[in-house]
Amino acid sequence: MTSTLLLRLPHPSQPDAEWLAVDEAGFATGPRQSGSLEAAAAACAGAKVIALAPATQILLAEPELPPGSGAKLSRAIPFALEEQLTEDIDQLSFAVGRRSERGTTPVAVVSRSILQGWMAALTQAGIDPVALYADVSLLPDNPGQTVLWLEGDRLSVRRPGSLPVMIEMAPVTEALAVTGVLDVDAAALLYVTAADWGRVKAEIEQLQPRFAALNVQVLPDGPLPWFARELATTSAINLLQGEFSRSTDYGSQWRLWRSAALLAFGLLVAHVAVQALQIHQANRQSAATDQQIAQVFAEAMPSETLRDARRQMQERLDKIRKAQGGAENFLRMAQALSGASSALGQVDIEGLSFHGQTMDMKVTAANVQALATLTQSVAKQGLSAEIQSSTPAGTKVEAHVQIRAARADGK
Repeated sequence: MTSTLLLRLPHPSQPDAEWLAVDEAGFATGPRQSGSLEAAAAACAGAKVIALAPATQILLAEPELPPGSGAKLSRAIPFALEEQLTEDIDQLSFAVGRRSERGTTPVAVVSRSILQGWMAALTQAGIDPVALYADVSLLPDNPGQTVLWLEGDRLSVRRPGSLPVMIEMAPVTEALAVTGVLDVDAAALLYVTAADWGRVKAEIEQLQPRFAALNVQVLPDGPLPWFARELATTSAINLLQGEFSRSTDYGSQWRLWRSAALLAFGLLVAHVAVQALQIHQANRQSAATDQQIAQVFAEAMPSETLRDARRQMQERLDKIRKAQGGAENFLRMAQALSGASSALGQVDIEGLSFHGQTMDMKVTAANVQALATLTQSVAKQGLSAEIQSSTPAGTKVEAHVQIRAARADGK
C-alpha cells in the first residue's frame, strides 16, 4: 500500500523542513521528523508527497467569478482581485479551487518567483510532490466554532464556512483584536504547540472573558498530525496548476496506448470525412445568420465594434443592473463611516475604491484598537466590515479594510 508523506516547507525564518508519514486515513505511521529537504527525500522513497508552503507568502481569496473554466476563468481572476494585488499580474501565479455553494470560487495567489523557488528546491532534492497547498488551508472548517492556530507570532483564523486568514503580529492580544475575534458572540477553538502555549498561557487566560467560549487544544507533536487528518476531505487549493502542473512521462504512456490510439484516429478521420459536406452547408447558413446579427447589433450598439454580440449585449445589461444599486450602496457605506466618527478620529483613510457592493479602504490607524472600533462601528450599521490585512508601520498600523453591503440572506 502506497503511503503519503506530508512535507512542510520551512518558513523564511526557519532553517529546516518537517515531515510526517501517514496512512490513507491520515494517521501517522511514524514519528514527525525535521531536517533538510534531502533528508526528507530519503524518507519519502516510494511515497506520495503532499507539500505545504508557508501561507505568509500566499494570498487566499474567494471572489465571485463568472461561470466557466480554463483560460476564460483564469483571465477573470486578476480583475476580480485587482484591489488586493500589489504586484504585476504577470509576476503572479493564480490557482483555482472548486466553486462553493455560495457561488464564490476560492483562489490562491503566489509570486511566480517564490513558487519557482519552492519547486526548484524540491526538484533539486529529488522530490516530486503531487500537490502543494498553503499550510493554513488544512485548518479544519468547524461549523460551530471559529478555529484559531497560533504558531510563534503567526495567528491563523478560520471562521465557519470561510477561507482561513493569517496575520503575523505580536502580542497575541493585538493579533486577535485585528482579526476581529474578540468581544463577539461566537465560540472559538485555539490550537497551539506546547512551546507556544507555555509562552502565551497567561495572556490567553486573561482574554477568556472576551470570548463567548474558548477551548484550547495543545499540539504536543506540532501541527502536522493535526493537518494530516484533514487530507482525506480537504478542499485546499493545489498551487501546482498551469505551467506548474505535475509532469507525466507521456512517452511511456504513448507506447502503451499507441495501437489503440492509431485505430481511434482512423475512425475519427472516417467520421470527419462523412461530416465534411454537412459542415460546409451549415457554414453557409451560419454566414447568412451572422450577417443578420451584425445588422441588429449595429442598430442597437452603434458605438461598439462587433466581436461577440451575445457576450457584449449581456455585459451591457449587467452594467446597467449593477449601476442601479451602486449609488445607494455607496451612500449607505459613506453614512456608516460618518457614524463611526469616534474611530475615524484615530484612523486616516489613505485611499478608497468602490465597486458594486464593496468598498475597499487603505487606512493608517493610531493603534489596533482604533481599527477594531472602526470595524465594529460600521458593523452596527448593518454592513459587513473586515480587516483584510494589516502591517505595523512605526508607531501606527497600516491596514486594508473592506466594507460590504449585506446580502439578501443576511451574510
